[in-house]
Amino acid sequence: MGLLRRLFGLERRAAKATSREGDESAEAARRAELFWRRWEELLPQVGSALGDGVPQRVDHQLAEAVGLLHPRLNFSIERGREAIYALVITAQADPALRVYTDAWKAAAPAADSLWEYHDAVPPVPDPREVTVNLRGKRYQLDEVRVAAQFDNTRNLIDVAVHHPDFSELAEEEREALTFLPLHAALGERLAADRLGRVETAELLPANAVDLVSFRERVRAFDTEKTDSAEPDTEQ
Repeated sequence: MGLLRRLFGLERRAAKATSREGDESAEAARRAELFWRRWEELLPQVGSALGDGVPQRVDHQLAEAVGLLHPRLNFSIERGREAIYALVITAQADPALRVYTDAWKAAAPAADSLWEYHDAVPPVPDPREVTVNLRGKRYQLDEVRVAAQFDNTRNLIDVAVHHPDFSELAEEEREALTFLPLHAALGERLAADRLGRVETAELLPANAVDLVSFRERVRAFDTEKTDSAEPDTEQ
């Protein structure tokens, strides 16, 4: 009887967990609907602000709209990959918030020539063309080099990032110039899924490559690991 009680207790706890997940998904879907309704109302103001070159004019309204979805989510308006603009709402790799970005993306309108929608910051088409401004000085990302160690046990990639100007930077600026190129090259989702240890290298590491070559290698590694993790459905 004791064993049966323990088994039934496990089943009840599992059922409660499933119920909580279902409740959270339903709540996320409800909030996503509220967001998209508000987005439609704000579109004329957003379009006007973008057309005038002052997108910050609608920052407060957009922040309130995103808060309807979840107060800890971040947003930005970026240049689109296919459309002119991209609305990005991101959980910043926080798994607890993924249910809200998933619901938001699932309820999003179809992309058109003006707007597309992303639930993670996408990679920059060519990160070598990006310039980072730190305390009034400009740093070209085409000078960044990355050395990578691919760990097949952890399914992660440990990296050392080098820029020739690292030695002249303070710690906070050096950290920014270490991580910004990685996110520009990989995008938020791939960086969160595959990067392990990240180090700053003042000296150029052996076998370091530019950001585009690094991205190609990371994508190949990710595809390999994703494919190998999928269950074999052949009978």
